[in-house]
Amino acid sequence: MRGLFYVIAAFAVMALAFWAYQENYKTQGAIREVRQLHAEIGAAHERLGMLRAEWAYLNRPDRLADLADLNFDRLGLLPLMPDAFGAVDQIIYPIPPIAPIINPIELSADELAALENDL
Repeated sequence: MRGLFYVIAAFAVMALAFWAYQENYKTQGAIREVRQLHAEIGAAHERLGMLRAEWAYLNRPDRLADLADLNFDRLGLLPLMPDAFGAVDQIIYPIPPIAPIINPIELSADELAALENDL
């Protein structure tokens, strides 16, 4: 009986060792993948920084004004001036539609006075 227990224990140890090695390889693969993703994220941040710098360079006000002057005949763009902008209080907002009254309630003068007293 004791010999059977030793054999079962040895197989259990071998099975756990095999499982531990498998988990170790999976963990190392996950770590490699995470490092690769971090490198890709870093490269993407660098590209994004470069694109933002290019966008800022291309959208310089003096450059855009020169382009508007060069292409005035074709596009009809006028240079931006401070007086070209309006104030917020000059905006005319549409009046929202008033919904029709569907179920009106008739009140007498006595009921209206009682309601005013309750308030």
